[in-house]
Amino acid sequence: MDLTLDSGVVSVVGRNGMGKTTLCNAIMGLVPVSSGSITFAGQQLVGLTPSRIAQLGIGYVPQGRRLWRSLTVDEHLRMVGAGRSGAWTIDRVYSTFPRLAERKTNGGGQLSGGEQQMLAIARALLVNPKLLVMDEPTEGLAPVIVNQVEEILLHIGEEDGIDVLVIEQNIGVATAVAERVGIMVNGRINRVIDSAQLATDRDLQQRLLGVGRHSEDDGRRQATTDTEGEAAPVPVQPAAQKIYLSNPVVPTRWSRPVPRRQIIQSARTVSGTTGPAAARGLPELRPLATPGEQVVIVAGTLDTKGEELRFMRDLIREAGLPVRMADLSTAGRHSGAEIPAHQIAAYHPRGASGVFSSDRGEAVAGMTLAFERWIRRQSGIAGIIAAGGSGGTAMVAPAMRALPVGVPKIIISTIASGDVSRYVGPADITMMHSVADVQGLNSITRQVLANGANALAGMVRARRDTQQQSGRDDRPAVALTMFGVTTACVRQIAAELESDHDCLVFHATGTGGQSVEKLVESGQLEGVIDVTTTEVCDMLVGVSFPRRKTASAR
Repeated sequence: MDLTLDSGVVSVVGRNGMGKTTLCNAIMGLVPVSSGSITFAGQQLVGLTPSRIAQLGIGYVPQGRRLWRSLTVDEHLRMVGAGRSGAWTIDRVYSTFPRLAERKTNGGGQLSGGEQQMLAIARALLVNPKLLVMDEPTEGLAPVIVNQVEEILLHIGEEDGIDVLVIEQNIGVATAVAERVGIMVNGRINRVIDSAQLATDRDLQQRLLGVGRHSEDDGRRQATTDTEGEAAPVPVQPAAQKIYLSNPVVPTRWSRPVPRRQIIQSARTVSGTTGPAAARGLPELRPLATPGEQVVIVAGTLDTKGEELRFMRDLIREAGLPVRMADLSTAGRHSGAEIPAHQIAAYHPRGASGVFSSDRGEAVAGMTLAFERWIRRQSGIAGIIAAGGSGGTAMVAPAMRALPVGVPKIIISTIASGDVSRYVGPADITMMHSVADVQGLNSITRQVLANGANALAGMVRARRDTQQQSGRDDRPAVALTMFGVTTACVRQIAAELESDHDCLVFHATGTGGQSVEKLVESGQLEGVIDVTTTEVCDMLVGVSFPRRKTASAR
């Protein structure tokens, strides 16, 4: 096999029995090498002992963690870190992995699977490696814990001076943490491709790795019927789902990939769909956080605003709030974000191909739609903040408008000093003028970005504390529209209802009606008393937005 890691992070994926763990063991000198060579920083590793290889600057996180059950977390770390100097110290480990600090007196056998994996990674980092080899770091972990480990890998990948080789079966993790992915087949590296390409190429995943999902494509082909005249919408019935068995027999190292034609021919069909996501042709939803936890989203184009967005992320994290970065870049390159661009792009109706286009306008419009569709399916968002110019503002605004009223939303933008109605709409979005262009950190942008990040952190904490203290108002919410000539009427209605209804009054001058429509769509209203019909008249003669009363009708 032939594999080169020049710098950064490289993932290697493959089916069971393909030789991935053997590759790790060979690098670390744990198994003999019959032929060929393995070099690190110009030095030959074949024939060296594992201890000597570790001394050269290679850290190893083995499959299965391999911890001592009788040693505490602190003893594990001190055994490795004693007498060593470098960027990674025990104090830094506890700062990076606060859960380990909480469990420092617990034995290795008393830790959960995720905590054990954190300890195995921390133990390897204390060697202050130049190269970190990680074998199946997410094996056997629950999906939420997988996300936490993925976040750790992204953090390590941003470190200067540490390159990482990740051996992984989870394609989502492998493509999220690395720019390049090597595909191992029968003990050889079949090819090394861009992670974004592998993440979106289901045929390649199915052919080489035995994974894929085809029923969505079958349903999508039946979604519409075109005629030479007008395109008449055709009701979409739940498509039958096909079950594909990629490995008819248990594979071994010498197994050849099953021909795709054989896999398709042997597929069995199950009527109906497995759930609402499959019925709508949407990708599987990856939870943002553990159940009951809420996180802050920092969104933007990391390829052009990465420094500024990470600056805000760090401030929010220092405030004690869990935070995730969402990359809205359309270049398709790896960014190190917890929510990578290709994961969001998959929510476009045409998949990632609807976003990663050579036409910049089409790409931006595609990512805008994909991000809005992605955020509508999320739960557990405590707040969201973004920074950028006109393009970045246009990309995040529709998604923010889709969030419920009350969730803190801040956009730091170069266009915030002008008319922002097209971006804010009926939502409670706070826009801050960046003063200087959002292009690098300087004496001005540091202050403005810090104010925005700290403001959002304060909003999130205040909203959380208020909800915990005051509880929920169980009165049903009713909207009333008011104008100058209907003020007396609306006041009298509100006085009659306020004892057992939460009366919300909106000024019917255009924006008020939009706000009513939004609250109806989000399910936050139990009823509407539309006393004032000026907006309806404006709509009928074409001087108002053309969606008045449509939410109530739906």
